[in-house]
Amino acid sequence: MADEVAEQENASTPDEVLAALRDDMGADGFQYDLDENHVATFLARGPKLLVTFETVENTLNVGKNGLPIGLDFVEDKNWSLLHLAAKTDSWFRTPAIYEFMDELVDDMFFEDFDQVLFYGAGIGAYGACAYSVAAPGANVLAISPQATLDSERAGWDMRFPEAKRLKFNDRYGYAPDMLEGANSAFILYDPYRALDHVHASLFQGPNVTRLKCRHLDGMIELALREMDLLHQLIEGSGNGDMTELQFHRLMRKRRDHTRYLRTVLHAMGKRNRPLLVATICQHVLDKNAGGPFFRKNLAAARETLAKRGTLPKWLVSKDTH
Repeated sequence: MADEVAEQENASTPDEVLAALRDDMGADGFQYDLDENHVATFLARGPKLLVTFETVENTLNVGKNGLPIGLDFVEDKNWSLLHLAAKTDSWFRTPAIYEFMDELVDDMFFEDFDQVLFYGAGIGAYGACAYSVAAPGANVLAISPQATLDSERAGWDMRFPEAKRLKFNDRYGYAPDMLEGANSAFILYDPYRALDHVHASLFQGPNVTRLKCRHLDGMIELALREMDLLHQLIEGSGNGDMTELQFHRLMRKRRDHTRYLRTVLHAMGKRNRPLLVATICQHVLDKNAGGPFFRKNLAAARETLAKRGTLPKWLVSKDTH
């Protein structure tokens, strides 16, 4: 029995991801193969609904124990879950999903819930924004979404050559336009990733709030999970309680997040800012949170500052060994 429970709580293959969802959907849930690449799973729980879009690869790489992020959240908060899984990097561009969303609208599926939140990251963020139009009044939380990859409108983004064969100019196409009926939409992005910044700037409107997540180097979703902030952001956005001020207060936690500090350290090194490098390294080492990487960078920064004759007194007596 213990082994069976352990298997249910972990997934390491695409089939195991879908099986974990199927095992938890209960008598009132469903799992449909929409086409060969897309699967929709519904878990009936509480009166609030989380709608998630994830590639199976992202689920395995970022999800807790390889399980969908939404599954982890609904078990914790007792929300219902509608999970759209893509087995490939399809950007959820398929008539099968269009038809599925049409059926949900016709059946007034979303109206059965007190509140609805569409969530996704990267490819999933595009999906969450694009299909949120099916549930007017819903909230949206999107991490690094693409506005479109249509060659006529986003030919400047050459990162995803495989997406050029997909159609982004038909139904549910241009994601920023699909947010017009949303109650609120929070767009998280790293402004130091230039193309992500451009995509984020295309999401505009009185219901859109763009939130900068500096120095998370394309791994915002993973960092939020590691900082134990993802559930808070999903819940706050879904309830309509999230504000820009509240978000920035939560993000103060990144000051003690090693992944973030490493990225900032790298950026300050490239900008030839040895005092800031030393300050960051000493901050980490004082908390016993760093290892050889931070000690090595601290020693190098101290040496540079000493040669310049600008070594501050608070660094003179610090041990870097």
